[in-house]
Amino acid sequence: MIAAHDFYENAFAKFWISDEVLFFQYKINTIINLKVAQLVVTDRIHFQRERAYPILCDLRGVVTTDKAGRDYLAQFGSVLAIAVGLVVHESHLVAISNFYLEVNKPVVPTQIFSTDIDALQYLQDFKGG
Repeated sequence: MIAAHDFYENAFAKFWISDEVLFFQYKINTIINLKVAQLVVTDRIHFQRERAYPILCDLRGVVTTDKAGRDYLAQFGSVLAIAVGLVVHESHLVAISNFYLEVNKPVVPTQIFSTDIDALQYLQDFKGG
C-alpha cells in the first residue's frame, strides 16, 4: 500500500515517487492554462516536501496549452526539479514540447521522449542529486 505522502492527486494531475524519481502524470483532456499551471506546480512543490527530484512528466493527457501556462511552467515549473523527462506521444504535443524547450528554455536539463522507459533511462544520471 502506498503511504499518503507517496501519492497525491488533484483535478489535473497525479504525482508519486518511486526509486528516487517523481512521476508527474497529467490527467486525460487537461488544458494547461495559467490557473492549471499554478495549481499543479504549487501542489507538486508541496508534495515534494522541499526535496529535489528528477521528474518524469507524462504529458500524454494534455490536449493543449496557452502561452501564460507555458510561461509559468518555464519560470516556476523547475523548482525542486533536478532534471525533467517529458513523455509525449501525439504529434501536436511533440510540437508544443519542442516549442516550450526552444522558446521558454527551462532552467534544468529537460528532454522529450516517446516512452517512459527512455525518459527513466535519461533520468538515471540525475538520481541522488
